[in-house]
Amino acid sequence: MSGARLGLRANAAQFSLLVGLNALVGALVGLERSVLPLVGKQDFDLASDAAVLAFVVAFGAAKAVTNLGAGVLADRIGRKRLLVLGWLLALPVAPLVALAPTWWLIVAANIFLGANQGLAWSMTVVMKIDLAGPARRGLALGLNESAGYLGLAATAFASGALAASIAPRTVVWAGALAISLAGTLIALVFVRDTALHVAHEQAGHGERKALPLSAAFAKASVRQPVLRACSQAGLVNNLNDALAWGLVPLYLAAHGASATRIAVIAAVYPALWGVLQLVTGWLSDLVGRKPLIVLGMLVQAGALALLVAGGGAFLPSLAAAALLGIGTALVYPILIAAVSDVVQPRDRAAVVGVYRFWRDTGFVLGALLAGFAADALGSRAAIALVAVLTAASGLAVAATRWQSSA
Repeated sequence: MSGARLGLRANAAQFSLLVGLNALVGALVGLERSVLPLVGKQDFDLASDAAVLAFVVAFGAAKAVTNLGAGVLADRIGRKRLLVLGWLLALPVAPLVALAPTWWLIVAANIFLGANQGLAWSMTVVMKIDLAGPARRGLALGLNESAGYLGLAATAFASGALAASIAPRTVVWAGALAISLAGTLIALVFVRDTALHVAHEQAGHGERKALPLSAAFAKASVRQPVLRACSQAGLVNNLNDALAWGLVPLYLAAHGASATRIAVIAAVYPALWGVLQLVTGWLSDLVGRKPLIVLGMLVQAGALALLVAGGGAFLPSLAAAALLGIGTALVYPILIAAVSDVVQPRDRAAVVGVYRFWRDTGFVLGALLAGFAADALGSRAAIALVAVLTAASGLAVAATRWQSSA
């Protein structure tokens, strides 16, 4: 197939470029993690937690829908074209945040941000899987997700630290402008498509067309037990991530935490998540996917329980953030690897797109649940509710009979 070869070593240059590019994808969304909920309260005088978390709903809905579309379109119009389109959609974020006279224009900016993440992150994921081949799939995804979430952690901390001396909105829009321009340039000029690698791997399974969207959606959502278990676990994982993003900064601020302390807690969670994925992805290639996924979901549930028990105090909250990062590292790249394990190469983009649709629908449900539960019952009750749902999700994975190959 025109010299296409699978493996990390054979594709080191392009793989490394995609790792770096995904760090920029993560950095773009990380700008908002520690400061944007506070902007809603302080700059726009929003009293309702549900109204503040509307930006997470907009982000999650846009990302989920574009994930679904990206999976189907990847084989039709090419991975690289979708990657470039994703970065072009990031360009309006900075001016919208900078010039917004109302909170709802900030929400609109997050529709563009969600579309950017859905296309750009999805394509870096799929292209890395294409390049790596089956033997090192867990490691490849660990590297991808590690880069993205270390980028996210770096800007989450930097934006929170800078917000002590610079207007938070300025920090967000200036950073978004620089990152979106750099990402667009790299994707357009340096990245190469991976269609030949997909064809090369598919040749070992017999050539055929990819599944249509309806069949891929049914397979990943209902019909295939492993895919069904992964889709629900991904949804719940991002449900608790939406809580960490949108509600936890408000919960900590209400208990007297400074912007700097909130930034530290907001950064520790994705930093550990990012670093440890280098190990957990590789480890899942050796010991299997299911045990790590179950353990990770239960650790996340314990982290949220500790956050409630700590009552907003700094040290318990820091420990909870660390545990949440550890638990998520045990889950996040491994779920995508598990999905990739049980589908043929030609179906990979579509089925991964369906999985990512369900996973990022968790942002929408998590923001709605956290916002309305916090308004009705208080933040502690909302966090406790999500902890219970996370534990139940892990037990559902434990009860699933596992299949390890297509």
